[in-house]
Amino acid sequence: MAVGTGASTTALVYHADQPATAALILGHGAGAGQHSGFMVEFATALSRLGLDVVTFNFLYTEQKRRLPDRAPALEECYRSVIEIARAQLESARQALFIGGKSMGGRMATHVAAADAALPVAGLVLLGYPLHPPGQPLKRRDAHLPSVRRPMLFVQGSRDTFGTPEELAPILARVSPSPTVHAIAGGDHSFKVSRKDPARQPEVYAEIQRTIATWIATIRAGVT
Repeated sequence: MAVGTGASTTALVYHADQPATAALILGHGAGAGQHSGFMVEFATALSRLGLDVVTFNFLYTEQKRRLPDRAPALEECYRSVIEIARAQLESARQALFIGGKSMGGRMATHVAAADAALPVAGLVLLGYPLHPPGQPLKRRDAHLPSVRRPMLFVQGSRDTFGTPEELAPILARVSPSPTVHAIAGGDHSFKVSRKDPARQPEVYAEIQRTIATWIATIRAGVT
């Protein structure tokens, strides 16, 4: 798919096992592209739960550069994916949700906040990077009240980029009221105790069910 003038990237569609009535675009985090284990696992699981899921590479990842582009370029890439998804997927025209892992989710919030007319039904934010680790005063929340769509924040209680407790007073000033799903003992990628490895798949499965249920709830409210 084309991004801007002369650039291109790739996107993948994980089609639902049955005809889907909603689509979800997930942007990847700063350190790993759409082929990372986390992205593939979540996209695959959510497609089995009835969603058409779209993942993509930001341009710096597609071009095998290490450092992320600046926010305007990341946002332009995200907007291009939204346009392509709506052009090619009937489910995206019915109800489109956007979001992603860490940086990918943050870029989705910026795109939504900048355009009130953008046809986005809600946002799914997996480990929202409220601030850099160890810098709690360097917050990335000023634009959130401008999103003005339902938002689901999935946040680990040990997330060094921001805990559910740190998010709570900020989201209290946002409308419509966001939903926060806290992962007890989870880090930025929702990893929990290594002493109980069998628990990790259960944690991921719970998050995936929560996302699918939340989207269905939002859909029920807008249809």
